[in-house]
Amino acid sequence: MKKISGVLLFVLLSAKFTFAQKTDMLPVTKHIDSTKVFALDDLQLMVFRYHPIIKQAALLSESARAKVLQSLGYFDPELKAGFSRKLFGNTEYYNRWNNELKIPLWLAGADLKVGYERNVGTYVNPESRTNGEGLSAIGLSIPLGQGLIIDARRSTLRQSKIMVQYAEADQLKQINSAWYSIVKDYWNWYYTHKQFELVNEGLDLAQRRFKALSAQTLIGDKPGIDSVEAYITVQERIIQKEKTAIELQNARLILSNHLWNEAGNPLELPADALPQSMVNKAARPNSQLLDSLLGQAANQHPEILKLRSKGEQLAVEKSYRQEMLKPKLNVIGNLISSRTGFNSNVPGYYDFNWSNYKVGVELAFPLFLRAERGKLREVKIKQQELDYDLQQSGREIRNQVMASYNDLSAYAAQLAVQLKSIENQQVLVNGENQKFNLGESTLFLINSRETKLIEMKIKQESMVAGYQKALAELYYKAGTRAVLN
Repeated sequence: MKKISGVLLFVLLSAKFTFAQKTDMLPVTKHIDSTKVFALDDLQLMVFRYHPIIKQAALLSESARAKVLQSLGYFDPELKAGFSRKLFGNTEYYNRWNNELKIPLWLAGADLKVGYERNVGTYVNPESRTNGEGLSAIGLSIPLGQGLIIDARRSTLRQSKIMVQYAEADQLKQINSAWYSIVKDYWNWYYTHKQFELVNEGLDLAQRRFKALSAQTLIGDKPGIDSVEAYITVQERIIQKEKTAIELQNARLILSNHLWNEAGNPLELPADALPQSMVNKAARPNSQLLDSLLGQAANQHPEILKLRSKGEQLAVEKSYRQEMLKPKLNVIGNLISSRTGFNSNVPGYYDFNWSNYKVGVELAFPLFLRAERGKLREVKIKQQELDYDLQQSGREIRNQVMASYNDLSAYAAQLAVQLKSIENQQVLVNGENQKFNLGESTLFLINSRETKLIEMKIKQESMVAGYQKALAELYYKAGTRAVLN
């Protein structure tokens, strides 16, 4: 039996006792409890039901519809009534009572008016004086020039309706952006969890090897230096485990930012929650997916929809500004009657007929139209700017989709190579272990090859997470999101 120094023996026995305790806390075999798996589709279900940002985005279209309701207010019927009377020195100077119901009409920008007036008294203007029963009137106010095709209220209503489409596109953009950020956080958690598992497995291997070498050293089968080297490897992997444990904890906290319950209270991701397993690490994307997403981006991308909605809005504004170049020519016509009720007895020559009427004409026309022409020119310039934005945005979106597709393809190709490299590295590790058992290798080589294998597996999981992020980015750049099962 070879001699071992007292210090070295103390280190070996102390380390053996310490790591025996720690090893007892580590699972020897790995069992996956499916009830603890928190898959991406589970996250999606919670996010789209309860996430405040998603709920906030839904308010955009609600706000736009509220503005449509405000615009409809310009077509609300309006009832006006006024009464005034002057009595002085036993003389009734005037007694006026005027009522009018104005109903704005969509057609031709006209206003339907129904009114009643009663103007009596000693000093009432003769042209507005009525008998004691008063006069009723029904008529129209029609713009034959400016405002016939489109006016301010119709322009506002049409634009507000178009802004609903704009708001819905903006809502989709915000939801896609939020989901893309959440997906990245999920795959960061996936990677840190897998990294922690692999480091923990490496620590378990190093501890078992150290205990085995310690036992062999005590009986003189292995030199004491091998136990020291094994002990150093254990220490290195403990440090690495502590580091990855903090990274996992932080990733879990970041993902918890997106977890809410129905009552609006924040939730925490359980410490024992597991990410979904990736059986098929990364399938190479096909060209049909690219063609489909390019078509989606060209027709339904939120940015494109927003610009097109803006173009429709400017088209309405241009039509209105062109209408403003016309002269104002308003015709007002009312049929009048002394009838005050449907059952009233009124002589024919005092009832509604073409002989009893009031007619008026209003004409106004700015001679230079500088304000109107300037506003029309401004709208046309905005349309040109929008056309340029559409061209540039369409090209940028297309290239972004293709770039994301290229990244995805690159990840798939790299993963295929990485899987083969891991298989080859595993062969080297197994072979080195066999050689070591036969006394033809060293512990340093085993540790080096094993560490390299762990690093390669961690890199593989990093590539898997990167592939999934690139896949989410591809759909995000196309203005949509992947449909999860």
